[in-house]
Amino acid sequence: MDSAKLSLRGVTYYDPSKAYDGYTLFAPLADFFVWLIDMQGRIVHCWKMPYTPGQQGVLLPNGNVLYLGRSETQKGPEKELGGYSGKLIEVDWDGNVLWEYENDYIHHDFCRRANGNTFIIRWYGMMPEDVEVKIKGGVPPSAHVGTRWGAPGEMWATAIQEIRSDGTVVWEWKDYEHLDPEADIIGPLDWRSEWMHCNSIEELPDGNLLISARSLSSIYIINKTTGDVEWRWGPGEIAHQHDATLVENGNILCLDNGMGRLGSEISYSRALEVNPQTNRIEWEYKDNPPTDFYSGIQSGCQRLPNSNTLITEACRGRIFEVTPDGEIAWEFVSPFYGYYMAPGWWNVIYKAYRYGPDYDGLQGKILDPKKFDWISRSYGLHRMHTQ
Repeated sequence: MDSAKLSLRGVTYYDPSKAYDGYTLFAPLADFFVWLIDMQGRIVHCWKMPYTPGQQGVLLPNGNVLYLGRSETQKGPEKELGGYSGKLIEVDWDGNVLWEYENDYIHHDFCRRANGNTFIIRWYGMMPEDVEVKIKGGVPPSAHVGTRWGAPGEMWATAIQEIRSDGTVVWEWKDYEHLDPEADIIGPLDWRSEWMHCNSIEELPDGNLLISARSLSSIYIINKTTGDVEWRWGPGEIAHQHDATLVENGNILCLDNGMGRLGSEISYSRALEVNPQTNRIEWEYKDNPPTDFYSGIQSGCQRLPNSNTLITEACRGRIFEVTPDGEIAWEFVSPFYGYYMAPGWWNVIYKAYRYGPDYDGLQGKILDPKKFDWISRSYGLHRMHTQ
């Protein structure tokens, strides 16, 4: 291995024979930019946003970017709950804002439907008292003296809403109407400031919804017609997970963060695939030793068309691709640092996405790394190692 080609930033490993060729999109949480890089880590396009990311941006099939931005003018206790955003915008390839939805209570994730409507996650006022008293678990209220983090009467409810382009709500689901206080128990490390801390949402082919609730260490399938919970899984198996998605074989892929994992003396993360028919874990990736891959917060994973999995290790600003056998095929460490939350100067990334060259949103677009070469070189992105 040629040490002159190694860098602690940018692409640190790439095996073209095993990696899924394409372009990787990510939005550093301490930056105003969304970056699109090629397999060598070179910037091929970028968007400067009017807001720092609340969490992430995605490239739509029409070539626009749908982006959840953080409102710095947001006020109120919801700003302390984590994942707050406030601004959902759609920008074109040149960064022009085409659509904006503003709501101080939206957070974490969104899902654009084929009909142009959008699913959002939001806080929905205070939990009804008759429900709150039945909810079990969480850090005892006595630990919250002098704060608004879950004192009695101050637990936030969660809603999932489907909105039209004009912001009209056409469908709504509320946690306190459908979750079960006996089954959906807040974890021992989580504040009683909210019941779910919902952090991902995906529409399934049958129209139902797949969601992840971090505070409950649970994944759910919600019947869109009735609102009923059709499937729940997680407690005792996963801990503070993120990014539940459906894969082609019908299994559910998620990023198991592992903070406070039951029965483990160490903290480690893993990507796993669970069969919702049997509740059996049929595939997982974790490092050896396990602690070499760990992000207690945020993060995600994406199943790629070649059966590899793209994983975002948020707290290390690391994006890497693994084969079904767990072999690393590509690895990138973000050089984009900025001030973000308690750690201060940080290169954290909530989640990254890989798009193949044939993706509809990239057709007809100019992806020329020479245009951004001066940026790539200034961050050391021209240095990499190829297998």
